[in-house]
Amino acid sequence: MKWERVEDLDDPQRCQSNLQGRAQCKNKASEGSKFCPAHGGHRARITKEKESMRNYQLSKFKARASELSDSDGINSLKDEVGLLRLLIEEKINKCADKAELLLISGPLSDLIMKCATLVEKCHKLEFKLGNLLDKGKIIQVAQIIVNIISNHIDDTDLLELISEEINTELGEI
Repeated sequence: MKWERVEDLDDPQRCQSNLQGRAQCKNKASEGSKFCPAHGGHRARITKEKESMRNYQLSKFKARASELSDSDGINSLKDEVGLLRLLIEEKINKCADKAELLLISGPLSDLIMKCATLVEKCHKLEFKLGNLLDKGKIIQVAQIIVNIISNHIDDTDLLELISEEINTELGEI
């Protein structure tokens, strides 16, 4: 905050505040305001900075939304989950302190519940489509791998060791 006196009383940059109804303030007005810092001129700068940050965030969201709308997989539930998680992250990042976080806890909780529901539906859909491997499928894949290896290795002790190690690892899944 700069506090400068005007040199000329007719200066167009002179603060427009009247001192107790009598004389006009002799300080220079803050940039972008009609008033000096003593009379609230700094608020215009703070407001302008906040507006600039809000515009930046909006343009960032517009660019990201444009990316998402052009995506080939936009109809995928995974993309929707990602979008909800992005919204949750942005809401949390906007909070300056615990009090603000507490104030948005209702809408934030709603977004989290929607995300959880969507994740559950995505999992069910992928399971129905056969995109998920259950333990039985994993064991079948492991057996295929062991069979392929056995086609190229003649050492039966080594094959037995590989097979046992795969079974041990799969047992921990």
